[in-house]
Amino acid sequence: MIVWCIANQKGGVGKTTTTITLAGLLSEKKKRVLLIDTDPHASLTTYLDFDSENLVLTLFDLFQLKAINRENVFPLILKTQFENLDLLPSHMSLATLDRSMGNRGGMGLILKKMLMCLQEDYDYVLIDCPPILGVMMVNALAASDRILIPVQTEFLAMKGLERMIRTLQIMQKSQSTIFKVCIVPTMYDKRTRASLEALQELKIRYHDKVWTSAVPIDTKFRDASFKHLPPSYHSKNSRGVFAYKTLLSYLERLEQDEK
Repeated sequence: MIVWCIANQKGGVGKTTTTITLAGLLSEKKKRVLLIDTDPHASLTTYLDFDSENLVLTLFDLFQLKAINRENVFPLILKTQFENLDLLPSHMSLATLDRSMGNRGGMGLILKKMLMCLQEDYDYVLIDCPPILGVMMVNALAASDRILIPVQTEFLAMKGLERMIRTLQIMQKSQSTIFKVCIVPTMYDKRTRASLEALQELKIRYHDKVWTSAVPIDTKFRDASFKHLPPSYHSKNSRGVFAYKTLLSYLERLEQDEK
């Protein structure tokens, strides 16, 4: 099982789009994929046409379990309408965890413990994160093999990236671990000087961590979300999907080379 966390401490940079597009491409390759929505806003859950407010069980219930085992975890997971694609949905009550349970011992490792129970059930797990550092993001980072950081190619987004990198550095020191990071430039518009310069700055400043290409602005992403379809199911030949196919190939090579 390979676990990728899609995170950034800034909203609107393409986290959910990155998550659902990669998941759709993997499912088309017959990979068994589990999506985990850790954002209380439940954007990924809504994308897949589930109303989080009307679900009986969600990710919140995982944090209420007295014992984390396969038997207790599986009822929380939903089958989506897409083959090989399952979802552990979000709920707005996740926003209360920092206040109600944030100081409880072991709270940052709940997701990691859960995924250990599912090692034989999925090939890939993709975790969509909230833009706020808290219990949910800490859980996602601790459970991940690699952290994908989507960054909009504009200079204000660079500040969010700086905060994210600092967060990872702090966690690495406290946990004596090393995070594998892949920065994913998104919303790239080659017609604008701002995008060109931001992409160049990313490559200069984070050259060893940045994917060498970029995801372009593509209205097909919005159309796909409106129809609750992974972009590759909706517009498989769009330029945005092509970019994510290239990214997926790049990530797969990284995983293979590091085995």
